[in-house]
Amino acid sequence: MLDHVTAERGRVAAFFDLDKTVIARSSAFVFSKPFLDQGLLSRRAVLESSYAHFLFLLSGADHDQMERMREHLTKMCAGWDVDQVRSIVAETLHDIVDPLIYAEAADLIADHRIRGHDVIIVSASGEEMVAPIAAALGADHFAATRMVIENGKYAGEVEFYCYGKGKVEAIEKLAAQYDYDLSRCYAYSDSVTDLPMLEVVGHPTAVNPDRGLRREAAARGWPVLTFSNPVSLWARIPAPTTTTVAATAAVGLGALAAGALTYRLLRRRG
Repeated sequence: MLDHVTAERGRVAAFFDLDKTVIARSSAFVFSKPFLDQGLLSRRAVLESSYAHFLFLLSGADHDQMERMREHLTKMCAGWDVDQVRSIVAETLHDIVDPLIYAEAADLIADHRIRGHDVIIVSASGEEMVAPIAAALGADHFAATRMVIENGKYAGEVEFYCYGKGKVEAIEKLAAQYDYDLSRCYAYSDSVTDLPMLEVVGHPTAVNPDRGLRREAAARGWPVLTFSNPVSLWARIPAPTTTTVAATAAVGLGALAAGALTYRLLRRRG
């Protein structure tokens, strides 16, 4: 009877913000050097990105800062060749992003998978960067910002901005598509700008929260987690090739499964 009731109530998913929640830095910023090396960025643009990233790490980003960042990145990448961007991300993913994965996040993802929950990455970064990172983490789905593409190049316009209420729109669309019961789902984020995303699920959690989110979490009685140990997902196994996202995802799943035992043992000791 309980299984029948659970089935009627829908499936469960865990929605994870990416930057400062799963990885220790901005996913957009970490690719600035290879973009510079390939001629997509100027040195001035890299310096500007470095300063913005410093402020992001220091205090998070409020709504106005996120809007300015969106406008800046949109104009900056206008005219870039989409296939070139995807190729750069694929070639550099292992060396650049992999050492920045929080061990605590990897183990938490593994725990959700063991419990039969789908894992979904929801990020304001571009889908060309988010998709392979989500695959490496073994995520079932992802939602990210989409740029308008014309003739294989970025047109300098945003088709869908996966930020604020946009994240809720993406989550609700996934819930309808895959029969998630949002009242039983989980969400994790570091930023007060993700309040809409956290409010839409039954089990919100603040991770490395900025000051605004910390206040909200305390007022609402939400759990607060601290992730502080960036590690390599491939530390336990040979490094994967980057020729296909599918291969990356398969290895990522193996790493997460290995980490799950550690996480569960820690939980039993607590």
